[in-house]
Amino acid sequence: MRQRLQCRLASLAAVTALLLTAMPAQAGRIEDIKQRGYVRIGVSLGGEPIGFRDERSEPVGYDVDVARQLAARLGVRVRFADVSGDARISMLRSGQLDLVVANVSITEQRARVVDFSIPYNAAGLRVITQKAKRIRTLADLNGKRVVVGRGTTASAFLRKAAPNAEFIYADNFSPDGVLLLLQRRADAGIEDSSLLDYMASKYAQFDTLPELYGNAPIGIAMAKGDPALLTLVNGFVSDYITSGAYAANYRKWWGSKVAPPSLKPLGQ
Repeated sequence: MRQRLQCRLASLAAVTALLLTAMPAQAGRIEDIKQRGYVRIGVSLGGEPIGFRDERSEPVGYDVDVARQLAARLGVRVRFADVSGDARISMLRSGQLDLVVANVSITEQRARVVDFSIPYNAAGLRVITQKAKRIRTLADLNGKRVVVGRGTTASAFLRKAAPNAEFIYADNFSPDGVLLLLQRRADAGIEDSSLLDYMASKYAQFDTLPELYGNAPIGIAMAKGDPALLTLVNGFVSDYITSGAYAANYRKWWGSKVAPPSLKPLGQ
């Protein structure tokens, strides 16, 4: 009897030791990152200006700048992984990445499986117009040629907002819709703000309407279960907004023709 009790106690001690050994990897990722000397951050390098590669094949873009600043806050180097789609989330959950700064919209479904920081950016539908057409409101789009992506939320939105607009459908807004606008075969277009704001900053022929429709917050994602890391990242984003770094970085990549989407720091 005594021997069996000793065996059970020994087994319990072994299990407890195993759990204690495993806990820091789950609950202390900041310490793990600092000991490693670098942070693994997923970014999406699929297009300007969010993330892409320069002539030397180095990652650049709005999200890349945010990721570099976050690594500096952690006091370590950054190692980038080019991720997109579902891989952004699955690589976090499998432990292959520490953080994802890859234009990830904060949704209820995603928030069930990963943690999000407060928003460091926002996107939504934007209307771009030929400057010569003097379009100032959504109502001004009635009777105008407007390029939209086929089967998109932009198409459904515009059909309600400007039902008498002449719709020009593009299977892919980029590059098809972009080309129609550049060739002045469309008076206006409606698409994701990150693309259209960038176009407006590059080509003098365009204006954009100031409103952002269907504002979607974008956050830094991380695996669930590490409140210390979440607190650090939230503090970083809050300082990023209040220090002016957010406005400066937005204007660096989108130009001064459009104002950055409004974001709230912690406590507001």
